[in-house]
Amino acid sequence: MLDLKNLNSALDQLAEEKGIAKDKIIETIEMALAAAYKKDYGEKSQIVRAKFDPETGKSSFWQVKLVVDESMLKPEPAESSDVQAGKEELEEELDENGVKKVRFNPERHMMLDEAKKKKKSAEPGEELLFPLKAQDDYGRIASQTAKQVILQRIREAERESVYDEYAGKQGEVISGIVQRIEGRMIFMDLGRGIGVLPAEEQVRGERYRIGERIKVLLFLVEKNPKGPGIYLSRSHPRLVSKLFEIEVPEIASGVVEIKNVAREAGSRSKIAVASNEEGIDPVGSCVGQKGVRVTTVISELGGEKIDIIPWNEDQAKYIASAISPAKALDVVINQKAKSAVITVSEDQLSLAIGKSGQNVRLAAKLTGYKIDIRSRGGETVAEATEEGEVSGEGVAEE
Repeated sequence: MLDLKNLNSALDQLAEEKGIAKDKIIETIEMALAAAYKKDYGEKSQIVRAKFDPETGKSSFWQVKLVVDESMLKPEPAESSDVQAGKEELEEELDENGVKKVRFNPERHMMLDEAKKKKKSAEPGEELLFPLKAQDDYGRIASQTAKQVILQRIREAERESVYDEYAGKQGEVISGIVQRIEGRMIFMDLGRGIGVLPAEEQVRGERYRIGERIKVLLFLVEKNPKGPGIYLSRSHPRLVSKLFEIEVPEIASGVVEIKNVAREAGSRSKIAVASNEEGIDPVGSCVGQKGVRVTTVISELGGEKIDIIPWNEDQAKYIASAISPAKALDVVINQKAKSAVITVSEDQLSLAIGKSGQNVRLAAKLTGYKIDIRSRGGETVAEATEEGEVSGEGVAEE
């Protein structure tokens, strides 16, 4: 049982360690004690107020009555008293002028002339307090109530603290350990909280082992009654850009900027990068010396291929780069239709289209243009939209 004599120092410690305001805990304890006293010893329609002294552990109780005059009374209802019994929420309401009107209840109200006998300066609308008898066993009840309220407050504060911590990291990459696997749902230990990696946010073909540490994107944090809901992703395109931000100091500092990302998780990604400073090669910065930076990101993504494309204000040059590793001979843009026709040589067709049309599909997503791939002879071989739809006779080629 909680030692009430040491409660004051315990509350000070909680305020410091958990960030819970001491007066808020005491206020909650007083509300809980008042409710418990009313239930055990009071009347249903009474208003009971409690005062709790954390230094001594003692509690005092009062019944609260509102002083009213004739102008504040509602007319008696036509229904019998048993029909009205228990309808406390209907006892007070505001009239059309905003004046409080009450249905007189001797347990909750006191007429003005009667109130003046208790307190000469009493006025309508004032609350009068009447001490209630302290019960012998209420020290035990107060102790149990205080303990329950404090534990509940600690849980609430910890949940709030966890929510605040992870809500501030939303959109960031964090590291976690696979804790358990339930069906296709992966639960990860993130340190102070448990995150969920849903099936639709996993990478197709990836296998997760209990105890394995992996990096994930924290893409959503929600408040729930049982604690914050922390949702993670391995397939989100933002994961790619955030991993590059970690590995490439030029991106973290803003010298190099990732303009766009197109991703087919687990297979291939294309990222468009630009330099905000003369003399800095954005592609070279992302690749790193001997490819060490891009290799680290690829490794973290389980071997997913990554094409790094130089972004260009000249849309024709940008689109030509987007079909890398294929080389474009010519690009014709229709700005109104947001479409582009790319001509490539015969030996570049399979590279431009990619396996099952993947390369041209990602290029269309990256640039936001519908892209037609044509051979030198002028015949359209493949078409891709920015939504990722691909058609054409060359789509099945490697």
